[in-house]
Amino acid sequence: MKMNLSSLENREFWENAGVKLPEFSIETMRANTRENPVWVHFGAGNIFRAFIARLQQRLLNEGKADRGIIAVDTFDYDILDKIYAPYDNLTMLVLMNADGRLDKEIVASISEGLKGDSGDGTDYTRLKEIFRKPSLQMISFTITEKGYALKNLDGAYFPVVAQDIQNGPGQPRHAMSVVAALLYERFKAGALPLAVVSMDNCSHNGEKLQSSVLAVAREWQKAGLVEAEFVAYLEDETKVAFPWSMIDKITPRPASEVQAALEASGLTDMAPIVTSRNTYIAPYVNAETPEYLVIEDKFPNGRPALEAAGVYMTDRDTVNNTERMKVTTCLNPLHTALAVYGCLLGYTSIAAEMQDAQLKKLVEKIGYGEGMPVVVNPGIIDPMEFIHEVIDLRLPNPYIPDMPQRIATDTSQKVAIRFGETIKSYMERPELDPASLTYIPLALAGWCRYLLAVDDQGRAMELSSDPMLEQLTGKLAGVRLGDPDSCQGCLKDILSNPAVFGVNLYDAGLGEKVEFMFAELAAGPGAVRTALVKYLG
Repeated sequence: MKMNLSSLENREFWENAGVKLPEFSIETMRANTRENPVWVHFGAGNIFRAFIARLQQRLLNEGKADRGIIAVDTFDYDILDKIYAPYDNLTMLVLMNADGRLDKEIVASISEGLKGDSGDGTDYTRLKEIFRKPSLQMISFTITEKGYALKNLDGAYFPVVAQDIQNGPGQPRHAMSVVAALLYERFKAGALPLAVVSMDNCSHNGEKLQSSVLAVAREWQKAGLVEAEFVAYLEDETKVAFPWSMIDKITPRPASEVQAALEASGLTDMAPIVTSRNTYIAPYVNAETPEYLVIEDKFPNGRPALEAAGVYMTDRDTVNNTERMKVTTCLNPLHTALAVYGCLLGYTSIAAEMQDAQLKKLVEKIGYGEGMPVVVNPGIIDPMEFIHEVIDLRLPNPYIPDMPQRIATDTSQKVAIRFGETIKSYMERPELDPASLTYIPLALAGWCRYLLAVDDQGRAMELSSDPMLEQLTGKLAGVRLGDPDSCQGCLKDILSNPAVFGVNLYDAGLGEKVEFMFAELAAGPGAVRTALVKYLG
């Protein structure tokens, strides 16, 4: 049986397969959404399908909503062509419990899948129509941190952004230019209100989104391509709000064990694909059970009843404290440390790394020892309970097939937040000394060692994609494993760059420490393990 709208009529099959079905009329929901859309989401990948789309599904199931979400992708159109369209925009969600049990549900809250491609006449025309609808309440994003970036390491606009700025809102290509152009459509339709909500896994995500959209719009205004009133519209939070949020749910690459279980229950066409953009995706999404979403409650045109689906709706300070707790201390920095060392040591599973005595101790030292002193309790989630859940239950879950190679993607876009924010807190607080840090510098040195593209056995290692990879590896091109002289001064440009780490690490008293640790890690084959034993026993 293939998952599609017609096969859902065979309820007996799905019940026998242990799959929970939607409890609402998909046809009615799609008709309502087409006429009066309320929610557009940019980023059609796994975290959206496993978490955000399921929030709206809960509201639809309970009769608290009658419209779905319109999914848009601006980066990887294969997702829409090969995963959305062939399955009628349905997703098989598989939650992987720590006891091995699989909870299966078909998520049907996605009403349309559209390409955010200004060169695609049909989809882009539809998007402009949607943005002119007064009913539209929110647009949200899971496009990863790099999706908001407009400039390279040297501070110059990426070529695609520079071209978008020159061309104006007519045919944008970069995601932020597309969003700015669609908001311009909404402005021309009467300066209609809207919430623009980043749900990406980064600090101050709403601020980043707002800054990038405004940067494009202001450049257009300077060139005389849009009115000054459009920029004023974007700057007026009673018209266009950019709420902050914190999201947390691990959605790893599709697991072969899950595919096998689905096929054993009689399902067909469940095989994962790798898109032309190197996205690993399948008709199903496997994910962990724990999930958290905290959103600043600032919606100028109203919003869905998200709190009824388990979302924490609160004020900006609470969002900020919750996000800092998670992104800078209790989860994300631990993930990055495991990612780079896992790759160096040949691991292909985060859960397996948590059985490694030194690596488990490393994340405990970073989280409990160095991060927790600067955490502010957000009040809605207890930091100590959260980090215990992460270290003792979530990361070691053997049924979550998450790989360090996936987590290592785009690390240059992450370290400023995941580690730099804690370093800055140490610099700002008189009772704390950033030079006293040991395990955060060890994680940063590990990332620099990872950039050599050679594992701890001295074998060539493929690096995960990263927008700054060419620039960073180029600065380390002269380093040779086992040659300490080649390490001298090689990290100066990287460690002193606040665009990478959020601070100049030498100003924090950490630059020389990271250099020393890097030299230890690059001392020859086996040096990574030797250094971990030295620092972690």
